[in-house]
Amino acid sequence: MKRAWFVADGEVAAKLEPNRILGDLADATQFPAELPQIAAWRFAITHLQELATTLTGLHIFMEFAIPRMGRRADAVLVIGPLILVLEYKVGERSFPRHAIEQVHGYALDLKNFHVTSHDKAIVPILIASEAPPQQLGFGFWAEDKVHNPLCLSPGDVLPTIQRLLANGEGPAIDALAWADGAYRPTPSIVEAAEALYAGHDVKEISRSGAGEQNLIRTASAIAAVVSRMRQTGGKAICFVTGVPGAGKTLAGLNIACQRHPEHPDEHAVFLSGNGPLVQVLQEALRRDGKRKRAVPDLPESRMLQAREPDAFIQNVHHFRDEYLAPDRVPAEHVVIFDEAQRAWDRAMTSDFMRRKKGQPGFDQSEPAFLLSVMDRRPDWCVVVCLIGEGQEINRGEAGIAEWLSAMQAELRHWQLFLPPHLLSETGPLDGAMRWHLTQRGAVVDDGLHLAVSVRSFRADRVSAFVAALLAEDGAAAMALRPDPLQFPIWQTRDLAAARRWLRSQRRAGERAGLVASSNALRLKPEGLHVKAPVDVCHWFLNGNDDVRASNALEDAATEFDVQGLELDWTGVAWDLNYRRTPEGWQARQFRGTKWQQIGASDTGFGRADYVKNAYRVLLTRARQGMVIFVPRGDAADATRPPAEYDAVADWLQACGVPCLDPD
Repeated sequence: MKRAWFVADGEVAAKLEPNRILGDLADATQFPAELPQIAAWRFAITHLQELATTLTGLHIFMEFAIPRMGRRADAVLVIGPLILVLEYKVGERSFPRHAIEQVHGYALDLKNFHVTSHDKAIVPILIASEAPPQQLGFGFWAEDKVHNPLCLSPGDVLPTIQRLLANGEGPAIDALAWADGAYRPTPSIVEAAEALYAGHDVKEISRSGAGEQNLIRTASAIAAVVSRMRQTGGKAICFVTGVPGAGKTLAGLNIACQRHPEHPDEHAVFLSGNGPLVQVLQEALRRDGKRKRAVPDLPESRMLQAREPDAFIQNVHHFRDEYLAPDRVPAEHVVIFDEAQRAWDRAMTSDFMRRKKGQPGFDQSEPAFLLSVMDRRPDWCVVVCLIGEGQEINRGEAGIAEWLSAMQAELRHWQLFLPPHLLSETGPLDGAMRWHLTQRGAVVDDGLHLAVSVRSFRADRVSAFVAALLAEDGAAAMALRPDPLQFPIWQTRDLAAARRWLRSQRRAGERAGLVASSNALRLKPEGLHVKAPVDVCHWFLNGNDDVRASNALEDAATEFDVQGLELDWTGVAWDLNYRRTPEGWQARQFRGTKWQQIGASDTGFGRADYVKNAYRVLLTRARQGMVIFVPRGDAADATRPPAEYDAVADWLQACGVPCLDPD
């Protein structure tokens, strides 16, 4: 991606013919520029040349690429110790909120994802061409040296820059070296899906370093298996594992997106039993496609013309129902199952099919049935299972063992590919299953494990910290707590304080939200009703002026709503369904009018583990920071004893989580 479509120092730019600059901009586009765009460029060129005649040491970049795919700021000016991000709204007299958030978002993207911008002072400026002169103030700098957005008329810009320079500190920036700095973006899963779906490469949306290399290596490993099966006419199953936030869903989306344009006959499809994830991604792709198709000179618009989100991302249960008839052969050769550990075991599947689908004789687990469906293909196929270890959050979720068990009977002709740790004695499989896999000749590939978190661009240690917090090792949690300057984690006993903190942290297009366990029923006196359904598309995608959106901080989403998705800032509400006792953590459920203890399972994974994993999911949804709300309780309410909430707060304190509002 070309960094900027026009680059020049101010002295040179001031002397150029405007049509010469306009020609450079027009030549850089892949499609003929529309008349409104040409008019906007002409206005910006005239204004920038006026600035260049007065400001010495100025460097101008027009149509400067912003990291997170398809975004270009109208202009970026580098002068002295400052980086100024300019967005022009030609014909506008006012400064609408979406435009303010747009330019603010550009500045934040540079700060967070452009390596040579990390330590720089950045000022976002929105210019409305028809606005009257504005009252000029000093504004406010955030701790990360990003100024709050300035809304100016064209005539306000020069005196504002002069005032900023007079008060600026630090050495002058080498503009060309700055612009040449590497981009290391880490988009949200929604942004990643939009980018991959529009034809971008995973390299463009991943950080440099271990996380990016992990994703590329995994994609290459899967591509090699697909190529081999395609050539030999074989059938294979690949297991991709990873730590929470390692990019398993991103890896799966990348595989499906890569194969769609290159091998359309394969009908590669991304399947998930996570209904909210499917709904949000499908709706996000529809909205993004509509926006981009409305701008014909965007490179992505042509790619999007020939793609349909509902064919690319599907609910696995709809896929299952489509092939209940035994004579139906799937069109897909490559199928990616996201969160495959959540597939149902035989008892759960049989019961559901009997009660809901009128299939009284159904006697297979979900993995066994889905694999039998793919085995109907007469030629070849590849099934990719994305496994989130330790993330089973509901009764009947079978884990990886059920998929492997399904391979033992009728599917012995299938080839298996898996990461090495699944065969280790400390892995999740028992000795008999490990022996069976060895006898089957399972192929071990390091590339099938994603070991580095890419969810948070500020802290890779969040998942390890959360694991220690939910275990019994406060000292380990204390040692693993992320750098507070990079990933702040607070606790509070006041929900209003939690909301204030979240609102103060969220900027521009960032998202904040409240989350809570689905059985946190005694949060109801605090105004959080976890049984009230949340429309996940509105919650994750709608703007700040919509009370249904997460940013309104009114509705709490549960682990079922948010697993596989993420927010920039989260408020995690803790209830007594997972409480601290002198013996350690205790899982409970609320039935009728009282709490009931959930006993540990004698056969391995049990209902208590689902409660623990629910909190693991909730505590790993944030990309930038979180606040944990622990109610004070009520001595007059037997279901909310203050001492039990205090025990949770004390444990968080022991794990290094400070109080937002210390008593």
